Amino acid sequence: MNGRSILSMLAMLVMAAAGPGFISRAWGQGTRTEIHPVRSVTLSEQEFLTGATGGQPVVLAGELRLPRASARLPVVVLVHGSGGVGSNVIRWAEELNASGLGTFVLDHFSGRGIMQTATDQAQLAHVAMIADAYRALEFLARHPRVDPTRIAVMGFSKGGFAALYASLKRFQRLHAPAGLEFAAYVAFYPICIRTYIDDEQVSGHPIRVFHGAADDWLPVEACRDYVARLRRAGKDATLTEYPGAQHGFDTHTLPPALHLPNVQAGPTCRLEERPGGQMVFRDTGQPFGLDHPCVRRGATIGYDPQAHQVALKAVKDFLASTFNRP
Repeated sequence: MNGRSILSMLAMLVMAAAGPGFISRAWGQGTRTEIHPVRSVTLSEQEFLTGATGGQPVVLAGELRLPRASARLPVVVLVHGSGGVGSNVIRWAEELNASGLGTFVLDHFSGRGIMQTATDQAQLAHVAMIADAYRALEFLARHPRVDPTRIAVMGFSKGGFAALYASLKRFQRLHAPAGLEFAAYVAFYPICIRTYIDDEQVSGHPIRVFHGAADDWLPVEACRDYVARLRRAGKDATLTEYPGAQHGFDTHTLPPALHLPNVQAGPTCRLEERPGGQMVFRDTGQPFGLDHPCVRRGATIGYDPQAHQVALKAVKDFLASTFNRP
């Protein structure tokens, strides 16, 4: 089954997910798949940053895949990018399942009636996906087959932002379930241009960022700066760059290079948070808006098989070490 059919299936299940139950089916030899409703709320950036919790309720769908095992399993929450649940997310789920890890593919869009945000990021704030990830953590921690101390979050692009910044202790205090935290934070080609209040105060669990050095959608420079700040603060954070790799370099269904003229590329400006949850331009102090000239149109995506394979091994090795697996 491809990414499009998975997305369609999840969309239908969201519409039917009024109850607490789940639908299960077989997926591959030795793997059980369950589709679960995840209840969340849709928050604006300002609402999220000020700790508001009364956003519009929404029911999302999540696909939980669990390899056969007698003990509780570690699980990786997979957070998709601006295009929705795509082939790279499905491929990562299959690879991680094959290594004995559970995966939870969370669909942030279908329950909200969104197809994609690549051409209009105003449809859903990036930080709203952090709140969704916390709700997935809360759900998984109650599942009888899941080890609540070994749940990691891994995201891509817009979802990479969510995975990276879910590590902030302030965000956890405001929105995460009490007493629960992700065991690791893995971000692929995230956007890092925002400086948040207290954003160096992050989890004591490891943070890993993977980025293409040739990415012109979300250029790596801002992530270099942020990871460097975290390291100076003594945090367990690293950035791995792949020379020549572009945005989406782990998406095996892409050609080597594909230009997308209409997508909103990452702003070339830097932003910072001011009290009251307002994001402003660092240089001018003026409120940020997606209509600003620094928000460009057009970017390149492309598959890099060498970078993909190296990143695949790095992530598997990292998770095996983090989860204390041989």
